[in-house]
Amino acid sequence: MLVLTRKPGERILIGDNIVVTILDSRGDGVRIGIDAPRGITIQREEVLKAVAEANVAAAEARPDDAERIKAALGIVPPAAPSAPAPPAAPTK
Repeated sequence: MLVLTRKPGERILIGDNIVVTILDSRGDGVRIGIDAPRGITIQREEVLKAVAEANVAAAEARPDDAERIKAALGIVPPAAPSAPAPPAAPTK
């Protein structure tokens, strides 16, 4: 890993076609600008991790998912057969 100290307005060149410019430095944060070709993907690590975790959570099935989907679609499961009623007590 290359570690550099830069001031606002200074640039770092990566290869022939990527330029990282230090825009501002405030407290514990640094604003940077990145100029790169459209084919280069630039992503923030914390966003990428959050999306991956959300995808894993969305892919997990819960025990009641099938029933929730049926309810949302208005599909009612067939009613279970009811037990026969007990005979009526004789009246006097």
